Amino acid sequence: MTAQDILKTHLGQTIDLSEKDFDYVFSHFKPISFKKGESIINIGDVVNYEYFVLDGCIKTFYLNDEQKMFILQFAMTNWWASDYNALYLDVKATLMLDCITDTQVLCLSNQDREKLCREFYPMEYFFRWRSNKGYIAAQKRLLSFMNNDAKYRYEELMQMYPQLYNIVPKQLIAAYLGVSRETLSRMYEKKQ
Repeated sequence: MTAQDILKTHLGQTIDLSEKDFDYVFSHFKPISFKKGESIINIGDVVNYEYFVLDGCIKTFYLNDEQKMFILQFAMTNWWASDYNALYLDVKATLMLDCITDTQVLCLSNQDREKLCREFYPMEYFFRWRSNKGYIAAQKRLLSFMNNDAKYRYEELMQMYPQLYNIVPKQLIAAYLGVSRETLSRMYEKKQ
């Protein structure tokens, strides 16, 4: 599948665009490839793009003063990722994005996103719908952290995204769940 086909299918799940309109929309995206372990955004960077994952896996994370990693998101195929605070508010990045695997993305600048939203109501609807879904997912994750133990959160994650365990190193899944690698190993062994 080409980058155009993947994006067209993704957008088509929410909105309808004519071929001509889709071609115009696609002209605003820039394809980029990254290698496994390569950084996309570092703390302090100016953030100009959001990234639509065509293939691969990106992690969005924060390092505290003690260098403890807190993972906010794993972005796989058909997911979007960025430091949205930095992108939308024009401030320096406080989050980092890097590639867990070799990754191909389509980049969309904030200016082009806003332009497309002004010119095409379906694109404005798509990005509003996507933002709402992201907000709901973040709210559910926060509530899960407040109400559920690590074992429940692990089982919930594996039920929703079973492919993660084959793509993402176990220490990163542990960081996403807020547990140690050893705790994750014990939970996984009990499940077997």
